[in-house]
Amino acid sequence: MDEHQVQSGQQWLEELLRLSGLPIQVQTDLSKFDTEGSCWLTIDPAHSLTPDQIQSLIGKDGIGLDAMQYLANTTLNMGRAEGTQVAFTIELDGYRVRRQAQLQELADQAAEQVRETGQEYEMAALSAAERRQVHTYLKSFDDLDTYSRGREPDRRLVVKLANSDSENPQDDPE
Repeated sequence: MDEHQVQSGQQWLEELLRLSGLPIQVQTDLSKFDTEGSCWLTIDPAHSLTPDQIQSLIGKDGIGLDAMQYLANTTLNMGRAEGTQVAFTIELDGYRVRRQAQLQELADQAAEQVRETGQEYEMAALSAAERRQVHTYLKSFDDLDTYSRGREPDRRLVVKLANSDSENPQDDPE
């Protein structure tokens, strides 16, 4: 991972927050990578953020963090070759860590249901980033396959048995 790109990510997010009226420091955590190898940028809530400001930045179901993360990844990787891009994960108040644990639990429940019934299981109400996390997590299960079906905003992750005969006309593991 390029240290300059990581520093650029930190500076970019601090500037976005400053322009929003919240001059807050951002910490980079190079030792804390998710399953996709993202660089985590953590907004430091100790800098006098109120609970309402924290909730506003996170947004309903993480939509605020998702939007900032999308902008960071799009802006900071613009014009870069695919192999040189850095994936950024934006964290605030432990939201991403808690959500990853919830996603893993949902994925485990889906896997168990598919194994018990032999039927596909559709997971709804996941963002594109969350679908990627679940796809990545479930890759470790040799007996299961995943793909995405539908179009935004109603795109769903499908979990099925790996040896299933059903076709995946829109097979797209994101």
